[in-house]
Parts: sequence; structure tokens; C-alpha cells
Amino acid sequence: MGYLIQILLALFISVIGGLYLLGAFRRRRPGEPPLDKGPFPWLGHVLEFRRDTAKFLQRMKLKHGDIFTVQLGGFYFTFITDPFSFGSVVKEARSKLDFTKFAEQLVARVFGYHHVEDEHKVLQASSTKHLMGDGLVVMTQAMMKNLQNLMLHSVGSGDDKGWIESELFSYSYNIVFRAGYLALFGNESPKDAGNLEKATEIDRQHSDELFLEFRKYDQIFPNLAYGVLGPSEKMEAERLKRLFWNMLSVQKMRSRDNISGWVQDQQQHRSEKGMQEFMQDRFMFLLLWASQGNTGPAAFWLLLYLMKHPDAMKAVKNEVEKILRETGQEVKPDGPLIDLTRDMLLKTPILDSAVEETLRLTAAPVLTRAVLQEMTINMASGQQYSIREGDRVAIFPYTAVHIDPAVHPDPHTFRYDRFLTPEGSKKTDFYKDGKKLKYYTMPWGAGSTMCPGRFFATNELKQFVFLMLSYFEFELKNPHEEIPSIDTRRWGFGSMQPTKDVQFRYRLRF
Repeated sequence: MGYLIQILLALFISVIGGLYLLGAFRRRRPGEPPLDKGPFPWLGHVLEFRRDTAKFLQRMKLKHGDIFTVQLGGFYFTFITDPFSFGSVVKEARSKLDFTKFAEQLVARVFGYHHVEDEHKVLQASSTKHLMGDGLVVMTQAMMKNLQNLMLHSVGSGDDKGWIESELFSYSYNIVFRAGYLALFGNESPKDAGNLEKATEIDRQHSDELFLEFRKYDQIFPNLAYGVLGPSEKMEAERLKRLFWNMLSVQKMRSRDNISGWVQDQQQHRSEKGMQEFMQDRFMFLLLWASQGNTGPAAFWLLLYLMKHPDAMKAVKNEVEKILRETGQEVKPDGPLIDLTRDMLLKTPILDSAVEETLRLTAAPVLTRAVLQEMTINMASGQQYSIREGDRVAIFPYTAVHIDPAVHPDPHTFRYDRFLTPEGSKKTDFYKDGKKLKYYTMPWGAGSTMCPGRFFATNELKQFVFLMLSYFEFELKNPHEEIPSIDTRRWGFGSMQPTKDVQFRYRLRF
């Protein structure tokens, strides 16, 4: 899930410990936030931050209050933990707080990709054009077609009538990643394959091979980002990058059908700027990682929470069946496959609430800005703090609002209707200490860096769950198994992943 720059911002704060172990040391000046260098000044708080970002920031808040500065490697980060004061960061002009320059530098270091002029503006404009509004209609249909191919290609064939056992995280990530990849990067041409049936079979096989390699990369990515890969892992990382540069090369993309306008715009802009093809190939991999690395894990959590909460499952399933009836569609063995449109997905307040609740519990981006000139942070309390040029300002919404019991009572419990009013519409009024909050969840970021791909990502999630509920019976193999904990190594990367997978089984309903 996610939009390139926003995910890279989350990535930036997660990699600083590995990329910068030398840095300036300074004393706190009057008017600055409390400065905590930690017990080991040379490393600062890098090791503790890496082990568990959420736990570390909660400890710092208890020690210093709503604003504090910590040394992480070679930079000083000022964290703001008061949600009423978030506007001082997310609304600040880019001339003071920048969110692209250091992300571009990081991409060059981690991915070997060097940006072109006006890259952020082109990416923003293309995302708005193709992943929102009318463009989202086209992308929703593309996602639907590819989900049908991956999930329902055997419907009516007499196959897959018995229970199939699988691992829920692997299954969810696999299906959503592959369908999203095909929707964005295109399909095998029936002309090249011989016919449409053969082309869709190649799509299934090719996307599965791509996912298996992507998961290898995904599993070593935290260490790659931190810069702590061992020799064998370094070799594997290089092998995987070269493999993806080849599989997603501009040359190979020319033979594919149905490439999204979003991807085509990126390639065309770089080509017009004179970028060499090998660098364009690297950017294609970067787009894949940024666009498809989060939605699959989010789909896992959503299905798991529904299976662990029968009341939520019943409510969402009833809503799905209601929408099908209203659109005159029916799931039956010999009937046409159901088709979910963008307009249908706008009429799912219960599913929307379940998605938002899932993201509240499992999405943990870090919103970061580079301080371009000395400035003042105005807190909601009326206090003012001086921030130095060259430092960083950051917000971690997960601990600041997502799991704050003053904002969301019983915050670690999944409540599918938490974001519904008593009348059944979307709830947007949340309070802390009797005062209404503007930023009550921030899984997509906020302000100028708010993810414009959030509507496409949400539709991906909803389409997958809609089809699962419509066509399949599914259940946990062990209904009493506890929900796995979050892998703390991945704080800041977006959607969190579980420390272990969960066994489940599924079968076609007819």
C-alpha cells in the first residue's frame, strides 16, 4: 500500500542507524526541546530505536513529554507526540521542512537509482490522475480482472471443491501482490501467447514466480535498509535487484498489454528527460516495491481480524451480500463472475470501518521532514521550541494516536465499527481530553505527503476481501490460536508484518 515518496519517508528514519554511525555532537541551546543522547553517545539511541521503535518513543515521551530531541546516528530528530500539535509539521512550507531531498539521496544509496528533475511533481500529478477520481475507475477494473484470474480461474471447472490448507499471510500477500502487480505493470499479450487462455495462464505463472523472488527480497529488506547485511545476504540482495531490473525492464515492458497509465507516465517522463534505460529499469523495481509491499500484509491482518471476530465477519458479509443484491449480481456455479466497480466500493461503510480499524492497529509509518532553515515549532500548549537547520522533525502516529486510549478506548482491541456512527455512516469525530482531534489516525501520512494512492490501495484490499467472502468458505485451522505479535524490526516501513504465519483453510462455496 502506498505511494513512493511517503514510503521512502518511512524508510528513511528506519535506515539512519545503519547508514550514519558518525555524527556531530552538540549541546542543547535555550528554547530547544529536551535533548536525550542516551547512555552511549557515539551510537546515540540507534540500537534501542532499531529493536523496538514504538517502545523506545513511548519511553522518551514518559521521560521528556510531548516534544523531545534524540540523537540517532549522525542526525538529531525532534519527535512531536502531541496530536494537537501535528499541524505545525504537516502544514509547514517546504521551504522550511522538506520531505524529498533526503529521500532521493537514500534511494540512490539503497536502490542505486538517481532521480531526475521535477520527479516528485510528476509522480504526484500522475498518481492524482490515475489512482484517484476517474482514473481509479480504470484501475479498479484492472485489479478486478486480475483478481478474478488469480482467485477464480477454476470456478466452474469442477476443481478445488475440497478444503485447501494454507498459511494466511503467505496466501493474502501472494494474491494481492500479484493482482496489483499485473494491474499496474500489465499483462501477457494474447497475440504473443497464442490466445487469451494461454496469456492468462502465463500471467498466473509469471506473477507467482515474481512474488516468490520478491518475498526473498522483502525478508532481507530490514537488514538491507539498516545496512547490516552479512556477506551472503549482500550477494543475495544484489542478485535479487539485478533479477528485478531484468524482469521489469523497459524493454520487456514494451511487449506487455494493459500497462497502467501510472507506470507509463513514469517511464515516459524519464525517457523524455534522457534517462538511460538501465536507470529506468531500476526505477521500475522501486515502483514495484513502493506500490506492492504493504497492501498484501494489510489484507492478511484484515482477514485474520474478521475470522477472530464473528460479529465483524457477519456484519461485513451481510454488507457484501446486500451490495450484490442491489446490483443484480449473484454468485452461482454456472453464472458470470461478479464484477466490483469503483461505485460499488463507495457503498461499503462497514467494510470501510473494518479496513480503517485494521490500519489503525497495524500501519506504522514515520512521518519525517528535514529542517532546511532554523525555525520555531509552535505547540498546541502555547509553548515554542527552536529547531536547528540540518536536524529532522518526525511524527510516529502509531504511539501518538493509534493506540492512545484517550483517543481510542481499549486501543489494542479490534472493533470493526469503531469508525461508524450509530446511524451507520463514517465516523470522523474523535476527541482527546474533551477536545476534537483532526489527526485521529494517520496510516497514509498527512498534509502534502498524504498518500494519493490510498484510494487504489484501499480498493485492492476491499476487492480481495469481497471476493473471498463471496466465493469461499474459510476458517482458521486453530480458532483459539492467538493473533501473532507484530515484527518490531519493521517499524516505520508502513504495514507491519506478523512474527509468524497463521494456518487456515478455504474452499469454494459451490
